[in-house]
Amino acid sequence: MLQLESRVVELGLQKLKSPQQVYIAYSGGVDSHVLLHLCASISSLQNKITAVHIHHGLQAVGDAWPSHCRSVAKQLGVDFVEIHVDARSAGRESPEEAARNARYDALKALLSENDVLMVAQHREDQLETVLLQLFRGAGLQGLSGMPEMMVFGKGVLLRPLLNTPKQVIDQYARQHDFNFIEDPSNQGIDFDRNFLRNEIVPLLKQRWPSIDKTVSRSAVHCAEASELLSKLAGDQFKQVYQAKDATLSIPALVKLDVTEQALIVRQWFARLGLKMPPRAFVLRILSMIQSPLSDPQLPNQKHTIRRFRNSLFCVPQQTVILPEQGVVWSNSDAPLDLPDGTELKIAYDHSGIDQSIWLRSHIDVRFRSGGEKIALPNREGRHRLKNLYQDAGIPPWERPYIPLIYLDGRLAAIADLWIGSEFYCKNKPGCIRLIRSQKNKNRKGHDECVLVD
Repeated sequence: MLQLESRVVELGLQKLKSPQQVYIAYSGGVDSHVLLHLCASISSLQNKITAVHIHHGLQAVGDAWPSHCRSVAKQLGVDFVEIHVDARSAGRESPEEAARNARYDALKALLSENDVLMVAQHREDQLETVLLQLFRGAGLQGLSGMPEMMVFGKGVLLRPLLNTPKQVIDQYARQHDFNFIEDPSNQGIDFDRNFLRNEIVPLLKQRWPSIDKTVSRSAVHCAEASELLSKLAGDQFKQVYQAKDATLSIPALVKLDVTEQALIVRQWFARLGLKMPPRAFVLRILSMIQSPLSDPQLPNQKHTIRRFRNSLFCVPQQTVILPEQGVVWSNSDAPLDLPDGTELKIAYDHSGIDQSIWLRSHIDVRFRSGGEKIALPNREGRHRLKNLYQDAGIPPWERPYIPLIYLDGRLAAIADLWIGSEFYCKNKPGCIRLIRSQKNKNRKGHDECVLVD
């Protein structure tokens, strides 16, 4: 039988630049224990490895696992991190999916540039994945199974054991007399993957002993075909994709046939870092080209597909509560945090809000309640915000979150878009220019950014 050596990990790492930090997803089970042991034996990884244990909190017996994992990490001379997550299912998520999403969100947040996360999935895991995708009616990309390497947050996820048979991993564990965790939930058949692993795959392997190897080979063929198809469609995607706002141009999309349109939508999802949607959902998106009457929600991914004018948008679902009374900006020298995750700050310029008015005014920031009007420089009359937003092509779902700046109770500016004529100055040094942008997550006093899949 094939002997497992640390060389299999080193070969995987050769495809990467020298990693700054190496995180090992360590459940305490046999597979992740073997991977951690292999990595700890590689001299070039010394002082780089951190074993990461995710505590899902779903089983009482799991409360003892972090202590075991910490002890093993200490014996191997590697750092250890324990992370608690809320893995309870919400909405339409299955328990399996909820736990996986919570685990991957936590792991993704750890990685910086040039960091790598290793997971211990092996060839039999790949078999299960391909079968599950097949039963769900997946296309080429789904039947490609799990890639050996992929972008993950700011770093890279690596599966160095993906082509390694399960029995070889178990043999390595026996040779080294590992004491590993046996998760009792793995013995049940309530979850789809456990049902395959415990009931179906053993029967298949009785008939076809090398099925994990052959199905893994088929997954590689599918991955190659999917990659080739994506390359061939690349020029078409460039004609349809609008990088400025990450949207799809409907006039460009309708020039393609339905098969090409579906491929473009899937490439769009890949570009956005989202999971591939079911075929029925893709067809719903394509129907929006002809009938923009509904905004289909993307299952389990907290996004909605919306049409505005001649573009398709993929919009994160907002759960932001806007303050009815607004917020006071008492110290305008410091950025003002806004509820939607942006911030408002000032800069000094030769045009903008008159600084003398700004400095003597009470400044508060409100949000649209309806009926607001503003007079603009070099334009007659007073203009309704609704009309200004329409003329500027601002999508309706963005409008409620645009901050309105009031000076002594009078509407002086609409974010960094327009300034009221009675507050406007030009060709005068020290004018106040407003800037609205994403928060600086490294600014003292702010939470670190947690990326989600």
